[in-house]
Amino acid sequence: MAEPGHEILIKDAIVFLFAAGVVVPVFRYLKLPAVVGFMLSGIALGPYALGSLAHSHPFLEYFSISEPEAAAPFAELGVLFLLFLLGLEFSFEKLWGLRRAVFGAGGLQAAISALVIGLIAWQIGLPAEAAIICGLALALSSTAIVMQLLIEQKQAAQPVGRAALSVLLFQDILVAPILIFVGFVNIEAGTNLSTVLLEALVNGVIAIIVILVIGRFGLRRMFRLAAAAGGRDFLMALTLLTVVGAAAITATAGLSLALGAFLAGLLLGETEFKHQTEVDLEPFKGILLGLFFMTVGMSLNLPSILSQPWVILSGLGALLVLKLVIGFGALRLFAGPTPMSVEAAFLLAPAGEFAFVVIAAATAIGALAPEPAGLMAAIAGLSMLLIPVLGKIGNYLSDRLSGPEPTHTLEDDFSALEGHVIIAGFGRVGQAVARILAAEEAEIVALERSAFNVSHARNAGWRAYLGDAARPEILHSAGADGAMMFIVTVDDVTAAEAMVKAFHKLRPDAPIIARARDHEHAQRLMNAGAKEVIPDAIESGLQMAGRTLSEFGYNDETIRDRLAAERDEEYHRIAR
Repeated sequence: MAEPGHEILIKDAIVFLFAAGVVVPVFRYLKLPAVVGFMLSGIALGPYALGSLAHSHPFLEYFSISEPEAAAPFAELGVLFLLFLLGLEFSFEKLWGLRRAVFGAGGLQAAISALVIGLIAWQIGLPAEAAIICGLALALSSTAIVMQLLIEQKQAAQPVGRAALSVLLFQDILVAPILIFVGFVNIEAGTNLSTVLLEALVNGVIAIIVILVIGRFGLRRMFRLAAAAGGRDFLMALTLLTVVGAAAITATAGLSLALGAFLAGLLLGETEFKHQTEVDLEPFKGILLGLFFMTVGMSLNLPSILSQPWVILSGLGALLVLKLVIGFGALRLFAGPTPMSVEAAFLLAPAGEFAFVVIAAATAIGALAPEPAGLMAAIAGLSMLLIPVLGKIGNYLSDRLSGPEPTHTLEDDFSALEGHVIIAGFGRVGQAVARILAAEEAEIVALERSAFNVSHARNAGWRAYLGDAARPEILHSAGADGAMMFIVTVDDVTAAEAMVKAFHKLRPDAPIIARARDHEHAQRLMNAGAKEVIPDAIESGLQMAGRTLSEFGYNDETIRDRLAAERDEEYHRIAR
């Protein structure tokens, strides 16, 4: 017989899994981001919606979360896994390269946002200490939601992702001083704040050094030992120990849990266990992060919002506008060009999850009265709910500000060139194709939409230019009229199709070879005018099958024959 507390926990777990497995997929089917789906589920299933009706309608208790606070520790794990996996994708060299953005953009954004919001709170009647706490709490942004959206959109490693991460990292560092200040507001007179802050700084530095030392000198050895023991369960246990242990070390020093998890990811990312760890943790990260987003939705006090809608909406609007303007200015000064700064500023304008931590700490010691605390929490929660929408607006404005291309033609004119190959997309795949063709003395003109890739390619000696190969004038400048062949290597489904159509319209007689994501994309490219299409999914499957047959002991000739037959069959299906 289960104890009553256990029954509630099991029932809440069933409700959450129902939301994750049924409700959220419905939202995804309606083209809403998973983040929004989880947050809306949290609102609907939380204590302020269906949960509030359970007293009068007892059956609703089985469709609502009874104890949201019990989910908090598990939700925190989701944030830790997110930051840990994000750390795996970076390196200390990349992080050092972001130092100007971290301390410049991050410091300026946090300082001015906290100052302006605090002054406004003081002007509308809050005591000085409460106004400062309000400014500090609402100046922070949401690491979990912003980075999850960027990861879903494959922008975490792009300029906008790096800029957003820089500001968020600085804000994570600020969490400890903010909580120390909140505690200092209510401590006895005679205590020296500078002494408290200095002690916190020393503890924080020691904690980071401990993590770095363990990571540099012990982490790889421990993982190799676990791998030699012969079980993925050992590796999983050690991975969890690494994430939670690093987070516990920084938390003990007064820093944020997320910062420790991020540092652990950076360290493990330099080992050979990086990719295995990503695969093992991804499902856990997704489900636990979903639980975190649901807790954010459950924290929205609907009666409080409905009782003072204009006050809360006015505060929400003011917060977003202020942080948007301040964030854009800081990012533009220290992080990058205007389009990228606009997109990142829209993502960083809402409040973050640490606002709830600061508000709860201040309310517990009496530094913040319950009524303004409730208003602040409502404004913070609603702003977080708007992050996906603001991200889309920022992306749209960034595209408009960037324009289709800086120019309508290339800086060099190849319109009279003949017999060359045009490669659209000059990332890893494009450069691999170019190296093979160059070995056969083929003349190549590369078009690429990323300024970073163009710069990297030019440094390597390639004839690469910034330009969208879907634009007829760009293709004309690249010598489409005399080109022997057109090769499309971009992995963007829509962009690849547009490029193929544009070139085929100019040169219906020239062969087009295009990279496709899957069978369906391949057929669309064939319909657009491509002569040959190479689906990533098919080629990956064939390569894996070939390696498998080799392990079975088949000779190379047999493997080539088997793969050739299967390849012919797959490409015949595409051509039908």
